[in-house]
Amino acid sequence: MTPAHQPHEPLVFISAAEPSADRHGAALIRATHALAPNVRFVGVAGPNMVNAGCDRIFDMTSHAAMLLGVVGAVPRAIRLLNTADRYLRRYPFDAAVVIDSPTLHFPLAFRAKRAGVPVLYYIAPQLWAWGSYRIHKLRHSVDQVAAILPFEQAYFRNQGVDATFVGHPLADTCGPDRYDNERISKIRQAGRPVVALLPGSRTHVVSELLPGQIAVARAILSEFPEAHVGVSVAHDQLRPIVEAAIRRSTLRLHAYPQGRTELIRAADLVLVASGTSTLEVAMHERPMIVMYNASRVFYHLVGRWMIHAPHLALPNILAGREIVPEFMPYYRSTEPITRCAIHLLKSEPARRAMVDSLRTMVAPLKQPRASERTADLLLSIIERSSAPE
Repeated sequence: MTPAHQPHEPLVFISAAEPSADRHGAALIRATHALAPNVRFVGVAGPNMVNAGCDRIFDMTSHAAMLLGVVGAVPRAIRLLNTADRYLRRYPFDAAVVIDSPTLHFPLAFRAKRAGVPVLYYIAPQLWAWGSYRIHKLRHSVDQVAAILPFEQAYFRNQGVDATFVGHPLADTCGPDRYDNERISKIRQAGRPVVALLPGSRTHVVSELLPGQIAVARAILSEFPEAHVGVSVAHDQLRPIVEAAIRRSTLRLHAYPQGRTELIRAADLVLVASGTSTLEVAMHERPMIVMYNASRVFYHLVGRWMIHAPHLALPNILAGREIVPEFMPYYRSTEPITRCAIHLLKSEPARRAMVDSLRTMVAPLKQPRASERTADLLLSIIERSSAPE
């Protein structure tokens, strides 16, 4: 960004630190521009947000870290925070939007507030599941929360945080007009059953999780020689990692750099990394097994003291019971996962029961126009910020 900013242009600092947040940020920018074309966005952006019209000062999406894998990203995060601080102090921002990633965005939101910029938090930190002690940070550094889960509005308001349920952004990306039925048919014709591997979008997660998923796939192919196993490639930076893992396996696996939605829709079973992707699979009503393989040492030293939910996978948290098998925060062996996968593939009643439970669980989330509702909240903040005192 340059000082060419015009006084009549509302100016918004926006930050997304990982690929899914980049997609949601891009949708929010487009929704805002549909209502107010003169709003200017500047900040921490991935390629989707840049294409939507955001001026990028920093990119964290290709270096994203999750939960217990943040240590390696610390130096880059510090540089980002210092850069953001300079911009927030130098330019007359009307609002700041931070999306998900509380490890980075709590300190960024604090810097925005310190600079006198009101903050909207989109895709709220899951303090109800882990790290609830951080609620005071949210209360003192954020003006408004755009919550994407129905119960979060009451939860945050009861904690003294202004929150509004806007719907889940995945509801706008999982409709029947968003996938190609012909491509789904071609995937199913390539072999049955169809098994989808979704190892995540973060480099370190894929590196740690994909070998375990491939080990399960090996056993599945032994039991079902005609199976078609597809590996979703979340973005271009991951393609070399995924393709190298496939080559090392010597198995008949197929990389999907495109067609992720169609691969999910075609699948009889999805092995999915913990996170937002589990809700994506749930929205498509496909049977799944949730996996994550964090550092055991770090989890026992730190993580287990922060996590207080009885379940860790989002579908189980939202359902209040285990409706999908979860093997996390780490697993010692893939054998129990393999047994679970083969049982599900052999049992249509078990898969059908899981799908019925997922359909019930996601029904409250399927409210479209989350981006538009969040844009309304943002424009209200801008209006209040720019109003004469």
